Amino acid sequence: MEMMEVANHGERSTSDNMNRHLDSNGKYVRYTSEQVEALERVYSECPKPSSLRRQQLIRECSILANIEPKQIKVWFQNRRCRDKQRKEASRLQSVNRKLSAMNKLLMEENDRLQKQVSQLVCENGYMKQQLTTVVNDVSCDSVVTTPQHSLRDANSHAGLISIAEETLAEFLSKATGTAVDWVQMPGMKPGPDSVGIFAISQRCSGVAARACGLVSLEPLKIAEILKDRPSWYRECRSLEVYTMFPAGNGGTIELVYMQTYAPTTLAPARDFWTLRYTTSLDNGSYVVCERSLSGSGAGPSPASASQFVRAEMLSSGYLIRPCDGGGSIIHIVDHLNLEAWSVPDVLRPLYESSKVVAQKMTISALRYIRQLAQESNGELVYGLGKQPAVLRTFSQRLSRGFNDAVNGFGDDGWSTMHCDGAEDIILAINSTKHLSNISSSLSFLGGVLCAKATMLLQNVPPAVLIQFLREHRSEWADFHVDAYSAATLKAGAFAYPGVRPTRFTGSQIIMPLGHTIEHEEMLEVVRLEGHSLAQEDAFMSRDVHLLQICTGIDENAVGACSELIFAPINEIFPDDAPLVPSGFRVIPIDAKTGDAQDLITSNHRTLDLTSSLEVGPSPETASGNSSSSCSSSRCILTIAFQFPFEPNLQENVAGMACQYVRSVISSVQRVAMAISPSGISPSPGSKLSPGSPEAVTLAQWISQSYTHHFGSELVTIDSLGSNDSVLKLIWDHQEAILCCTLKPQPVFMFANQAGLDMLETTLVALQEITLEKIFDESGRKALCSDFAKLMQQGFACLPSGICLSTMGRHVTYEQAVAWKVFAFENDNNNNNLHCLAFSFVNWSFV
Repeated sequence: MEMMEVANHGERSTSDNMNRHLDSNGKYVRYTSEQVEALERVYSECPKPSSLRRQQLIRECSILANIEPKQIKVWFQNRRCRDKQRKEASRLQSVNRKLSAMNKLLMEENDRLQKQVSQLVCENGYMKQQLTTVVNDVSCDSVVTTPQHSLRDANSHAGLISIAEETLAEFLSKATGTAVDWVQMPGMKPGPDSVGIFAISQRCSGVAARACGLVSLEPLKIAEILKDRPSWYRECRSLEVYTMFPAGNGGTIELVYMQTYAPTTLAPARDFWTLRYTTSLDNGSYVVCERSLSGSGAGPSPASASQFVRAEMLSSGYLIRPCDGGGSIIHIVDHLNLEAWSVPDVLRPLYESSKVVAQKMTISALRYIRQLAQESNGELVYGLGKQPAVLRTFSQRLSRGFNDAVNGFGDDGWSTMHCDGAEDIILAINSTKHLSNISSSLSFLGGVLCAKATMLLQNVPPAVLIQFLREHRSEWADFHVDAYSAATLKAGAFAYPGVRPTRFTGSQIIMPLGHTIEHEEMLEVVRLEGHSLAQEDAFMSRDVHLLQICTGIDENAVGACSELIFAPINEIFPDDAPLVPSGFRVIPIDAKTGDAQDLITSNHRTLDLTSSLEVGPSPETASGNSSSSCSSSRCILTIAFQFPFEPNLQENVAGMACQYVRSVISSVQRVAMAISPSGISPSPGSKLSPGSPEAVTLAQWISQSYTHHFGSELVTIDSLGSNDSVLKLIWDHQEAILCCTLKPQPVFMFANQAGLDMLETTLVALQEITLEKIFDESGRKALCSDFAKLMQQGFACLPSGICLSTMGRHVTYEQAVAWKVFAFENDNNNNNLHCLAFSFVNWSFV
C-alpha cells in the first residue's frame, strides 16, 4: 500500500507541474485547455520531439507563441514522467493482485498439506497399535477393504445423476483434499510470475496431475474454453457430445466420446467414453467434472474402433472460483488409466508417467487460459498483422496435420503401401477424396504420401536436438524437396523436381510470428532463398516459405515433448492456406532396466540411431562419471514427411519419399552423435550463441579493439568485473553492435540484443544475412568510400543513413562507427584480425 501511495503522490505532483509554465515576468501561469490539447496531439504522435520539432510547433501553433521552447521541453519531460508513473502504478497494482491471489493459493495448499500430515499421523498410530496387538485369530473382519463403486444404471437419468454426484465428490477431494498424495512437479516452482502451482501423484492407481493458478477471466468463460478440449489439447483428435440433459440442481450432464492421437507410430491411439457433469456450488464456484462409464458406449463403427484402445478417465475436472477484484482461481485435476499393457515395454513409461500427463494436459490447459487472458488484455503483439486467433488456428492445423500423418487412421483415408527395401520406414497414402480436410483447392492432386519412422535415441537431449534441427536446416534438409512440396500445392506450377532448375543459397531466414507466454511454443515463417537457373527466369526469386512451429526447447522442462513441425505456405500468407505438415517429435522416456532392446526387437518398424553408428567412442568408454546420469536417458524420435503428388507421379514420388527420409535419418544419426553429452565433440558447424565461451571471448575482443582504436571505453567495467560481465554489458548496450566476417561477401556472425531488434531477426537467422543486404544504395556507397579508410587505419565513422531490417522496414541512424576486431593474444605481440564490428548510434524505425 505504501508503494501505491508514493506512486499516486508522485503522479499528482507531476500533474501540477505540467499545468503551469513561467511567463515573461517569471511568474507561473497555468496552460489553457487549448494549449494542453495542442501539446497532447503532438505527444500522441511523438512523445520525445526534437528541438527542431518543438520550435516548429511554436511557429505553427499561435496559441503556444508566448511560451518559451525550454518550457515546452519541460512539459514533454513531465508528460513522459506522468506516463511512466501511471504504468508503474498499474504494474504495482497488478503485482499486488497476483501476490494476494498466490498467497491465498499457498495458504490453501498449506491447509491441505496439514490435513494430509494429520491423516498420515493417524494412520501411523493405527499401524503401531496393530503391530503391538497380538491377534490369535486372523479373520476376514480384520482385513481393511477399499470400498468399490457400487454399480449404477448408466442407462437411466437417475443412475447418471447418481454417478455425477459421486464424481463431483471424488473430484473435489482430489482438487482441494487429500484423496491423492500430491508432490510438487519437478522444475515447476510457484511464484508471482509463474503460470501456477503444479503437482503430480506419488502413489495412486493410474497417472494423475494437478494444477492451480490465477487467470484474469470470468469463471463461465473459462469453463467454456476448457470444455472445448480440441482447442487446447493437441492430442485430442475429436470430441463429440452424444447426450445432454439437465440435472436436478441446475447443472447439466453430458455423455461424451473422445478420441486422442497416439504420439508415435508404435502404439495404438486411445479413446474415452465419459460422463461430464457441469454445475455450480453454493460458494459461487463452477465445477466441470468427468469420469469414464463402463461399457462400449457410443463411438465409431467396429472397424474404426479397432484402431483405438479404450482408456479410463478417473474422476477429473476443473474447479473455477471467482476471485476478489476480478478474475478466477482455477484448480485442474487430470487422472487417467492409459492401459499401458497395450504398448511395447519400452514405451510404457510414457503411459505410466504423471509428468507426461501434466505437461500434455494439465499444464497445457492452464497455459492456454493464461494465453487467452493476455490476448484479451492486449498484452501480446504478433507479427505480419495477424490476429491471435488466426495464428492459433495455424498452430493447431500444423499439429493436427502432423498427428494425422503419424497415426494414419483408415477412416481418414490412409492406407499402408509397400516400400521396396525400406523395412524400417512406413509408407502410407491418402486419396484425393480426403484432401478436403487440408484444403478444398487441392482437387487436382492425386493424394498425399507419407513416409514415417520411429526410433530410439540414447543420450540425446530432446530440446537440444530439436533446437539444432531448427537452427541448422541445411544439415539435414534438401531445399529442392521443400521446393517440390511447395510447388505441388499450386495447380500446374510444377510437375516434378528438376522441371524448373533452381539454385538454393543454403541460407534460411527465420521470421517470428508469435509465441506462447512462456515461449514453450513458437510460430514462425522460414524463408529459404533460391534463384532460378533458367535464363528466362534469371531475375525471378524462387524463395520457398515454410510455416513452422517449434515446441519444447526448454532443457529444464520435465517430461516435455519437443517438436519441429513445418509446412510449405504461399508467400502472401493467406489465412486459409493449404497446409501439408511434416516434421519431428522427440519424447523423453524414463529409464527402465532391461528393456533397452524392446523397441528394436518388437514387431513394429523402428530404428536405433546411435547404435547403428560406426564413428565415435563406444558407450562404455565415452560415458565417464560425469555423464553416468545421461547414459541411461532415452527418448523416442518420430519422423513423418508428407509429399503431395499428382495422379501420374505416384510411383516416382513414393521412391523419392523413401530415399529422402532415409537421407534425413542418416543426417539425424550424425547430429545425434554430435550433440550427445557423452564426451563426443560438438559438430564443427556449431553457431555462436550468448553465454558460450566463444561469445565471451569475442565480447572481450570487441571491447579491447574499440579502446585500442578510439582511446575510449565501449563499456564501463569495474575492477572486479569478470569476463562474463563484459559480454552482458555489450549484449545490453543501447546501441546496435554487429560483427561480420572478413570474406569477399561479409556475413554477420554476432549481434547484441539491440542489433537483433534493429534487424528484426534472431541469432540463428542473423548468420545468413550479408552486410550489403542491410544498407540501402546510399548506405552502400558510403560504406564503399570509407572501406579503404577502415582497412587502412582500423576504424571509420560513417554518416547518418538508412538501413533495412529483415522484415523490410526502414531504420534510421544518426551515425555508424566501424572498427577492426583483433584476436588479442596473451603476449599482445601477435594480434590477428578476427572480424569487423559496427555500432549504429541512436537508431529508430521510420
